[in-house]
Amino acid sequence: MKNKVIIPSVIVGLLLVAGIVYLAISLNNQKQVNKEMQELAELDKKEMENEYQMFADQYSELKTQINNDSIIEQLTQEQLKTEKLLEELRNVKASDAREIARLKKELATCRAVIRSYVLEIDSLNRLNQNLTEENTRMKGQYAEATRQIEGLNADKQTLSEKVAIAAQLDATGITMTLKNKRGKATKRIKRCKTIQVSFNIAKNVTAASGNKTVYVRITTPAGTVLSGGGSFPYENRSLPYSMKKTIEYTGNETPVTVYWNVNEFLGEGTYNVSVFADGNMIGSRNFSVD
Repeated sequence: MKNKVIIPSVIVGLLLVAGIVYLAISLNNQKQVNKEMQELAELDKKEMENEYQMFADQYSELKTQINNDSIIEQLTQEQLKTEKLLEELRNVKASDAREIARLKKELATCRAVIRSYVLEIDSLNRLNQNLTEENTRMKGQYAEATRQIEGLNADKQTLSEKVAIAAQLDATGITMTLKNKRGKATKRIKRCKTIQVSFNIAKNVTAASGNKTVYVRITTPAGTVLSGGGSFPYENRSLPYSMKKTIEYTGNETPVTVYWNVNEFLGEGTYNVSVFADGNMIGSRNFSVD
């Protein structure tokens, strides 16, 4: 009878011990699971912090890539907002699932916003690059056009100079004849009463036709000019002339003869005869007289 009572008690004791052991194991397993979940939550929170920080840093970098005050101000505001959310995340506990979920949603919004700015700035930079390249190309074309215009102007100037030179009159066949009081030629300067200078204005189809005033200067061996009572402009100065004559020039060869009446002593030596027209010296020749 006593044995029958002991056996059930032992069985109950064993069951109780087994239950306690099972409960202890279960509690330990739950603690391990809770610990692992806490570690996962902390890891997830840390990853969120890193991403927030990355976005904040990226806003700083984006501001250096754009030269637009309005967009820079927008980036600054978004950066401040991101940094504020990061600070909130750092202060929240990893176990606060509701707050973590809210900040995770905000993180997704931040991700979308910064992606849109990246695309916008990239598009603007490409546009600016295209405009810069176009501007460089246009500047190159303008520089080339300027060089061509300068070249054309230089060619035009050269051509104008050549035409101006070609259009100059030319006095050829210059002669100086001494004449006595009877109007006869003489070789003795002491007998000379009139000096006759003759020449031809050569044919020149380039020269302008019309009235031309021709000036003749006779320079004595002493270097003085036989006076004719007037002067004419030449190379920004005024030169005295000995004789002048207005002719009708048609582009064909035109003979010209002028006279100077002796009114002063003339000595022996070399005399120079220079002919001027249209502001140019068109001929010159020396003559020796006794």
